[in-house]
Amino acid sequence: MSQFNMPTQVIAHAEREREQFLNDLYEYLAIPSVSAQPEHARDVRHAAVWLSEHLRNIGLTASVMETGGHPVVYAEWKHPEAGKPTVLVYGHYDVQPAEPFELWHSEPFKPTVRDGDIYARGSSDNKGQHLAHIKAVESYLKTTGGLPVNVKFLIEGEEEIGGPNLGAFVAANKELLACDVVMISDSHLLTLDQPTLLYGLRGLLYFEVEARCSAHDLHSGTYGGNVQNPAMALAQILAQLKTDQGVVTVPGFYDDVHVLGPEERAEIARIPQNEDTIKAETGASELFGEPGFNVPERMGARPTLEVNGLWSGYTGPGAKTVLPAIANAKISCRLVPYQDPAKIFEAVSAHMRRLTPPGTTLTFTMLQEGTRGTLIDRHAPQVQAAARAAQSTYGNPPIFTLEGGSIPVVNDFQDVLGKPIVLLGYGLPGDNLHAPDEHYAIACYEKGIEASIRFLAEL
Repeated sequence: MSQFNMPTQVIAHAEREREQFLNDLYEYLAIPSVSAQPEHARDVRHAAVWLSEHLRNIGLTASVMETGGHPVVYAEWKHPEAGKPTVLVYGHYDVQPAEPFELWHSEPFKPTVRDGDIYARGSSDNKGQHLAHIKAVESYLKTTGGLPVNVKFLIEGEEEIGGPNLGAFVAANKELLACDVVMISDSHLLTLDQPTLLYGLRGLLYFEVEARCSAHDLHSGTYGGNVQNPAMALAQILAQLKTDQGVVTVPGFYDDVHVLGPEERAEIARIPQNEDTIKAETGASELFGEPGFNVPERMGARPTLEVNGLWSGYTGPGAKTVLPAIANAKISCRLVPYQDPAKIFEAVSAHMRRLTPPGTTLTFTMLQEGTRGTLIDRHAPQVQAAARAAQSTYGNPPIFTLEGGSIPVVNDFQDVLGKPIVLLGYGLPGDNLHAPDEHYAIACYEKGIEASIRFLAEL
């Protein structure tokens, strides 16, 4: 075998450089690259510049490329070899807002290690995961002077705000991004020794609805009981969007849903998640969900309709006897493969209008462009290469499953590049993504580097 098919020495190099690789991650995590907050725009760009310089320092060509919003970082190995496959590694350097700060047990942008976990915003989502791939490439270059395959990196700065500009960037740079497989690590393992490979992602529809019943707020003693209350009207509408068992009542909502086959259900049944594990992860006293499906199936293979925010009237301290003029709700739908976001929006909004009480007017505002769900061929050779790498790294064959979250760019990669996509996550389910005390196990980082090294060799 060639040196590339024997990655043991490369893994040994990564182990020797453990402290330096951790220090690099700590430095990266200290940059508050919050894409959603304008006051952090300079920090977002700082993260892009830091990453591009880091990629150049390990031996790649790298640049910060502009988009209509925050920039992307593009890099590639500067000595590509003809005839070898090319892998495009995707990740995002932007992070979620850290608020509420008071719920963190350490400062979100001062990485702190407790019990083997790195506590910092962006540690698991997604800086720690894509930096593992970068460190795998660095380990190859420092050990062998080359790579077993050609490698490109595309790391964006807008994933946490829905990736509004990345689709156009991918479409405009099809030749630059040409590859044989896309590798994305933006999900999780089940445990430190049980990897998963995702073969499907849910899409996302997100909108806001305003219910209005009067021109302005009113005295509740004078007008209460004579005019409609928008808070009550909206609550009544929302309550009728699901049955008491959690089934969405919108006509046509389930028409185009991907139906799980026997093989898929058998594979998903291997996932060791049940009511007790979900209760432990969430603190919920009872589970609630669509009957006829188990926990993992509801998590990734069934669509949802959820209220993400609800407000109206006076909510400050003390009493204010006001009849509000308007009430608002933010609503999201996680969509499974074959559902059309535009079609679902029309169906949901039309149904809500049918449920609207007299004296109430609804106004809908789309907050993010809808994204479709994704299915991936789990039998593709490149995906099977990742499966072998994962088994060698973690000691168990990966479980193929469907993910409840969304990665908007996956559809763009499928449509523009038309190549297989590998979705192998390096985090853990309890990493508190998007929440206070986000953390990432040092063991996950180290195993992620090893898995990436083995994946490049398997390709």
